[in-house]
Amino acid sequence: MGNRLLRLDRSGLVLLYIFLRTLQESGAGHIRYSVPEETDKGFFVGNISKDLGLEPWELAERGVRIISRDRMQLFALNPRSGSLITAGRLDREELCETLSSCFLNIEILVEDTLKIYGVEVEIMDVNDNAPSFQEAEIEIKVSEHAPPGSRFPLPSARDPDVGMNSLQSYRLNPNSYFSLQMRDGTGGAKNPELVLEGSLDREKEAAHRLLLTAFDGGDPIQQGAVAIRVVVLDVNDHVPKFTQSVYRVSIPENLSSGTRVLMVNATDPDEGINGEVGYSFQNMESKTSEIFQLDSQTGEVLIRGSLDFEKYRFYEIEIQGQDGGGLSTTAKMLITVVDVNDNAPEITITSSTNSVLESSPPGTVIALLNVQDQDSGENGQVSCFVLNSLPFKLEKTYGNYYKLITTRMLDREQVHSYNITLRATDQGFPPLSTETHISLNVADDNDNPPTFADSSYSVYIPENNARGASFFSVMAIDLDSSENSQVTYSLVEDTLQGEPLSSYISINSDTGTLYALRSFDYEQFRDLQLWVTAQDSGKPPLSSNVSVSIFVLDQNDNTPEILYPAPPTDGSTGVELAPRSAEPGYLVTKVVAVDRDSGQNAWLSYRLLKASEPGLFAVGLHTGEVRTARALLDRDALKQSLVVAVQDHGQPPLSATVTLTVAVADNIPDVLADLGSIRTPADPGDSDLTLYLVVAVAAVSCVFLAFVIVLLALRLRRWHASRLLQASGGGLVGVPASHFVGVDGVRAFLQTYSHEVSLTADSRESHVIFPQPNYADTLISQESCGKSEPLLLSGSSAFSKDNHALIQQAPPNTDWRFSQTQRPGTSGSQNGDETGTWPNNQFDTEMLQAMILASASEAADGSSTLGGGTGTMGLSARYGPQFTLQHVPDYRQNVYIPGSNATLTSAAGKRDGKAPAGGNGNKKKSGKKEKK
Repeated sequence: MGNRLLRLDRSGLVLLYIFLRTLQESGAGHIRYSVPEETDKGFFVGNISKDLGLEPWELAERGVRIISRDRMQLFALNPRSGSLITAGRLDREELCETLSSCFLNIEILVEDTLKIYGVEVEIMDVNDNAPSFQEAEIEIKVSEHAPPGSRFPLPSARDPDVGMNSLQSYRLNPNSYFSLQMRDGTGGAKNPELVLEGSLDREKEAAHRLLLTAFDGGDPIQQGAVAIRVVVLDVNDHVPKFTQSVYRVSIPENLSSGTRVLMVNATDPDEGINGEVGYSFQNMESKTSEIFQLDSQTGEVLIRGSLDFEKYRFYEIEIQGQDGGGLSTTAKMLITVVDVNDNAPEITITSSTNSVLESSPPGTVIALLNVQDQDSGENGQVSCFVLNSLPFKLEKTYGNYYKLITTRMLDREQVHSYNITLRATDQGFPPLSTETHISLNVADDNDNPPTFADSSYSVYIPENNARGASFFSVMAIDLDSSENSQVTYSLVEDTLQGEPLSSYISINSDTGTLYALRSFDYEQFRDLQLWVTAQDSGKPPLSSNVSVSIFVLDQNDNTPEILYPAPPTDGSTGVELAPRSAEPGYLVTKVVAVDRDSGQNAWLSYRLLKASEPGLFAVGLHTGEVRTARALLDRDALKQSLVVAVQDHGQPPLSATVTLTVAVADNIPDVLADLGSIRTPADPGDSDLTLYLVVAVAAVSCVFLAFVIVLLALRLRRWHASRLLQASGGGLVGVPASHFVGVDGVRAFLQTYSHEVSLTADSRESHVIFPQPNYADTLISQESCGKSEPLLLSGSSAFSKDNHALIQQAPPNTDWRFSQTQRPGTSGSQNGDETGTWPNNQFDTEMLQAMILASASEAADGSSTLGGGTGTMGLSARYGPQFTLQHVPDYRQNVYIPGSNATLTSAAGKRDGKAPAGGNGNKKKSGKKEKK
């Protein structure tokens, strides 16, 4: 029955709790709930998600949790319903003890926003405790002579409940001698007293048994009882009396065990045992009895346990003094505990992060912490701050909560981690302080682009480098970490000589090493510039560029190239002429060579490597000029063979050689006569070549004899002149054609000298000068050589009757003059007339050319080893048909003729029918020859 009533009482309290909670939730400020005590685990306290403005599922997502500083968690959050529930059984008497109202404060933390909400929960009392007495039975001694109305204090019952559930009344069982009355105590308490109603007679009844019952006001009412045994004593006339009715004392909370608090004293004028007073605590709570101790004989109050101002600040103790006759009196002892600064501040880190991004703005929250001091007054006033001038500070948020925030943007490249020391100091004397440490790592942000050590690089690489070999390496440093510091390298797209740069250079994307994909040639390009991009792997990536200038160094990889005389391709050699009358130092020819390298590798020196007549010729070391070293003697051979070596100054030096053939003669007949005896170098085809030459010479001789006979018939009056011409022609037909293979030699032969040929019958000293044609650079084609064109004209010929006896020579062009260094050709002029003029009559020259080329055309009909096409004297294979000097550099292609508006042009211009400028010869014959 009692249990059923208890359940009904709890159900009514639950309804009351819901009503009160509704009223409390309407208030602003803190969130307030109420819950009855003694509820089961998981009991609903309040809808915390609704009061926070969140959905139930957001509690876990946003990290909503309860901050508890107690050793035991009393409440919990239900993530499904979003409600606040009990985490276990709640006992109001254990939590709040004697406090009339029991409120528990908890804090709710929203992790993602680091906001704290205060929640106040009232623990409502339930009548779960019955009144109880400290002792099960008490004994009261009463003198038999005690007058009616005497009062005897009775022990008070204790009920931990509050309000109506606490102790409300006492009841004494009915009897004839005693009654129960209430006496006001401290704090409005009612203390029971036993009142004597009639006289006692020890002899009739030595002891009386009573029952004192205490009742609370709960529903149902609970009660507790104590048995009272009243012993009737003999007469004791005086009651003990304390020196003070109330003893007041203030003690610091840091008193050690065994320290005396005070001493009470009661006196009794009776004698003997009736005058001996004993002391005892009355109506003392169990916790108080654990702290204080009373000496029953001396009345000395001692410290038994430890005082704690934060738990109990005031004690009220009742002390009873009783003599041996059973008479007693009481006094009160009021003990005030004085706070001592014995508690250092406590720092509790509620929430913190161990890493923060370096780009986080000032004011970023690092940690949330609670600072508390159990002391009171100034001892409990706490100041908290950050040590060591770090870029952090504390800001107070709610209650004793602080948030640790940044004061500026952090830079991981300067400081990658912080050990933050927080210190809390109270205002007590001496002040107490507490320190705690927070380790914070600064997370990297991609705020630093890769940087190169230099703004530009210059690289020198020799030409002819190995393909695929590395030649340089660039490196960029990124001060960031992890992915943000991983640098990749690339080349900026560009073109070089119409081709992409990537076909020349490649780069290792990880190391920045540059590789040459081609072998560089200094003669193609000497330098190139490229841009290298270094990019990190951050998001977004950062990059920087650097200029790399590559300079190709010249290597001695090109041998000197001889431009003049052109190296032969058919085994023949050019012929240079030197008169026998040449003085020492006479310029015979000049070797012209170039080197495609540069610098020292292109410096050329010349030397005579081999000569058929040592000491006859000398070569200029730096000019390449071939000069006579001494005067020519009659015993010197007509054909002189010289081997000239051209060497550069590279390391190692490279060289080239050229073979020169110098013909020594004073005039043309001597040259032609002497050339007949010159043998070409022996080779495997000499026998066949000789046969072909003999046949060719014989054919030419026959044609020439026929021509002479016709000429004699037409010029009977000039029979003496014809005979002289036959004599000179006899020497010409005996000359092998191979000796005119070198076109430069022929040109030198034709351009340099004027030759004497006797034509008149009057005197052998008479002579006519065969002038050089202006287009001597062009060889006569096979067609013009093959036709039997008469050398003398009938009718309008120079040898007609109406004309003079001798061939009329055109006046010379005085402007067509060359000094020895200006004369075109292989080596300038020979030692001769420095003011000689260019002849203008082309007849005699064409006749000589026809004679020479006719013999060559006849010899070329077979399998001649001279090479080349028909009528080219072996020059076609070497220089091509209609040979021109186009292979000679530009400085030979355009020569200014002083005093004339003409220039020496290439043979190509002449082939196009352009008449040479500056000539005064027979233009009709010249034009006819051009047309042919």
